[in-house]
Amino acid sequence: MSLPIVIADDSLLARKVLTKALPEGWDVEISYASNGKEALALYRDGRAEVMFLDLTMPDMTGFQVLEALQHEDLNTFVIVVSADVQPRARERVQALGAAAFIAKPVTQEALLPILKEYGLYA
Repeated sequence: MSLPIVIADDSLLARKVLTKALPEGWDVEISYASNGKEALALYRDGRAEVMFLDLTMPDMTGFQVLEALQHEDLNTFVIVVSADVQPRARERVQALGAAAFIAKPVTQEALLPILKEYGLYA
């Protein structure tokens, strides 16, 4: 059975770059969200065991998504993918429950060790 993942980013180009960085042969079913509200809706629909989350999006930021997940005790594996590489942003997303942080533009070389470390990809 495919692993349901969500790629949440308001940039179509960023969503495409991240999709191309996913490991070849990884059995996933990808859903896309262009804002945080869509990402949460996809999660609630059972389509986000793993969520790749941008921080700067309209309607609801990645920080707000993480806060909602934490507040509602929702359980998904979140990897933040952001151009905001400030140490404070990294600390905040980790405090809000994100498992990892990858700087944009994401590459397979940056992503693969995280997926392997957490047993998401063999």
